[in-house]
Amino acid sequence: MSLALLVLFVGFGVLIGILFGFFGMGGSFLVTPALIVMGYPTRVAVGSGLAFVFGTSVIGALRHRSLGQVDYKLAALMTLSVTAGIEAGKTVVLGLESLGLADMIISVAYVGLLGLVGAFVVYESWQTSTEEGNESGESGETADEEGPTGLFTGIRLPPMVSLTGGPSVSLWVILAVGLVVGVLAGFLGVGGGFLLMPAMMYGFGVPAAVAVGTDILQITVSGGVGSFLYAQSGGVDLSIVAPLLAGSALGARLGTAATSLVDEDGIKIYFGLMLVGGAIAVAVRQVGNSYGIDVLSTVSLVIIVGSAVLVSGAVVYNSVRELRQRRVERQQSSV
Repeated sequence: MSLALLVLFVGFGVLIGILFGFFGMGGSFLVTPALIVMGYPTRVAVGSGLAFVFGTSVIGALRHRSLGQVDYKLAALMTLSVTAGIEAGKTVVLGLESLGLADMIISVAYVGLLGLVGAFVVYESWQTSTEEGNESGESGETADEEGPTGLFTGIRLPPMVSLTGGPSVSLWVILAVGLVVGVLAGFLGVGGGFLLMPAMMYGFGVPAAVAVGTDILQITVSGGVGSFLYAQSGGVDLSIVAPLLAGSALGARLGTAATSLVDEDGIKIYFGLMLVGGAIAVAVRQVGNSYGIDVLSTVSLVIIVGSAVLVSGAVVYNSVRELRQRRVERQQSSV
């Protein structure tokens, strides 16, 4: 591996580490398409992405645990169901690869899922912020009394599981959602974070910070299982994974600390924008492949890296600004 490529992977690891600690996503949703754009085989891109997820998640899980941002019951249930679905997703990838269709279908799936989920999160968060700004204090108090709700909280099929900071959710609903995410994780080569985080926030009504910490703990196991399965078929390249992990060790600590500084709507909006950027990048690359426009592959990589730089930069900037504001408030209160 050349020195330039080594520096690129370490720097990319730092950026993804920040995003991982902040959003609870292992980063393979960016690593996998980036490796594909750089010319690595689909199996290697997917397997190496999952191996990176496992290594980075260990760092982030320990940090979030110290902040009390983990729901252990939910993490255990999601881990069981997600890992059960990963093998099925991996089997689909290997089958498509033998037919020469894996690259195209996975790219289209990335565009669809990342784009839809990202657009929904941005729209919902923006709408919530606008409504909160227009509503009176009385309406805000009413919302607090009603408590957090989610799309699936109305399904009262026992046994029910009480979640940290959220309502009770049916055990069967949690397992079903985890299974679906697991299949998609094995198929797309991701730890499932970009699907699990919105599932917990919007489906189960879990607060964003707790969703991030719980997601990371679950990813620690599912990413490890996924990378092990791909390693058995020669799908993990340690020369890629090692420099990425070296960079992410620092970035993950910075991103995790930022979750306690940035408001919940801010976390959601940054999360959605990150997904939209990934969807655009993969779409550009696929158009380039379809029409033989090689330069679009480079444009796609620039969009992926640019998205990581902009969003991680925004996270760090807003965290530093919040720290300064808190310091000023403490100084004023002590006067």
